[in-house]
Amino acid sequence: MKLEALKNDVLRLAGSASRFIVAIAGPPGSGKSTLAEALAEALTASGETADVLPMDGFHMDNAILEARGLLARKGAPETFDVRGFLDIVTAVRRGGEEVLVPVFDRSRELAIASARAIAPETRFILVEGNYLLLDEAPWTRLEGAFDLTIFTAPPLGVLEQRLRQRWQHYGLDPATIDRKVGENDLPNGKRVIERSRPARISVDIVEI
Repeated sequence: MKLEALKNDVLRLAGSASRFIVAIAGPPGSGKSTLAEALAEALTASGETADVLPMDGFHMDNAILEARGLLARKGAPETFDVRGFLDIVTAVRRGGEEVLVPVFDRSRELAIASARAIAPETRFILVEGNYLLLDEAPWTRLEGAFDLTIFTAPPLGVLEQRLRQRWQHYGLDPATIDRKVGENDLPNGKRVIERSRPARISVDIVEI
């Protein structure tokens, strides 16, 4: 699917809504962040107001993960603050005031609090993350939180290649990359693909 066609679908489905929350879900390496940013830019170029709310800002801190024996599984569903994420999504849906949201800095492997502001007048909020549609508790609490759901999932071979390139970009050695991709990223990706609720729009790759 081309980005222009996706943008037109979003505009059509939003109708006259003053705030429209779009979930963009998919496995690690599927290009959710790139798609969300590109779609926000396309909507803005069409005269709309749009912003991105990344789920990654709600990673639990490494100290908590280490205490729980989950540090090696960072990025798995159980390593996120789902309640805090739902609180923010609820506040954004309610509107009427600015909402400050955290953003994840992958180079430092930590979330930065209040790093992005969602203005009350912004019409389109593009929420992106792996587990927005995951049909497992506590993620099921997000059901009904979005006006439109989009799921993007390229073939597993493409995902693996992208994930390896990601970690190479951050300077990890081959053995560490093998461990991260094989023991965490790809299992998480398969979990997303196999256990997510159906989305309104599903695409393999969006041409940007």
